[in-house]
Amino acid sequence: MTTLALHGSSIEIAPGALATLGDRVAALHPKQRVAIIADQQVAQLYGGKALATMIASGLVLGSTVGGTVAPGLFTFPAGEPHKTRATWAALTDQLITAGHRRDSVFVALGGGVTGDLTGFIAATFLRGVPFVQVPTSLLAMIDASIGGKTGVDTPAGKNLVGAFHQPSLVLIDPQFLRTLPTADLRSGLAEAIKHGIIADGSYFSWIASSLREILNAEDADDATHLRLVQRSVEIKVDVVARDERENGVRKILNFGHTIGHAIEHVTGYGVPHGDAVAIGMVAEARVAERLGIARVGLADTVATVCDAAGLPVRLPDGAAPAEIVTATRTDKKSRGGKVEYALPEGLGRMAGAGFGYGIPVPEAEVLRALQDL
Repeated sequence: MTTLALHGSSIEIAPGALATLGDRVAALHPKQRVAIIADQQVAQLYGGKALATMIASGLVLGSTVGGTVAPGLFTFPAGEPHKTRATWAALTDQLITAGHRRDSVFVALGGGVTGDLTGFIAATFLRGVPFVQVPTSLLAMIDASIGGKTGVDTPAGKNLVGAFHQPSLVLIDPQFLRTLPTADLRSGLAEAIKHGIIADGSYFSWIASSLREILNAEDADDATHLRLVQRSVEIKVDVVARDERENGVRKILNFGHTIGHAIEHVTGYGVPHGDAVAIGMVAEARVAERLGIARVGLADTVATVCDAAGLPVRLPDGAAPAEIVTATRTDKKSRGGKVEYALPEGLGRMAGAGFGYGIPVPEAEVLRALQDL
């Protein structure tokens, strides 16, 4: 097992870790009542197993209300369109009705949507209760579950309402990847590719040479998946450890996301997050080239690896470049009316260290880069 510490969180990576969930929660929160939150698809797949580990560890699931025991598993419809204030309110009301109070701990079982949503519920429930992350997708394992960012989407944009709230535990079981649909595995792989670009060129090269093993749906390569998860988690932990609240170096994790989030928004979240980030990375690398920050050819290198991974590298049908540029204006990284970008100098190197890693870019340059796609 690999264990890392981050701003009060214990991050544990181990194949088969789901079976230890109850013991780990009981060790950290021995006298607290447990509520598991999952989307309906994940609840059907893994909810029973998660509940069983809690019961076996002697944890109290739910709360006693009017002489009956409230359920320990709370669900919501799957998908980014349901990461909203309405879902937050509905689940919060259900937890209050079930008798949960300050002696509760919430467990996020699922992908990035579940983790963001559950974390925001925990951050705001009675002004804050502890929560645990159990990511079941590659995207959640290496990105969404780590760093304490929680939140929900609004009609104006993604993650515009949220809070920093660190989980007490992130329990990562790479064996979940054995049954993850290939499309979801590809989507998460975009974040791993990003980690290589922003911090470790050799890791980027390893991913490029290991795509067959990573994406082998018929015979999962556990050792390769474990290495992929461990290295990406190490990179994100190192960055967030230096800048918890995104005032400086943590901004490099936004590479590909300013345009990526805008693509998600203008398509009504019809483009998966990882697909949007892949397109965003190619476009933002092109911006870096146009500004003379990166050498010519970097965007093509990024596009080649993303394309080999089965990720899109061109704008989706119906997503007009001008519309995407407009959508970036509501991005939470906007400062003083100007949108800031995290831009690479080369593989493993990011620009902007002298001024906080957020580089204001003229909209005309962004528009031209998008038109190239």
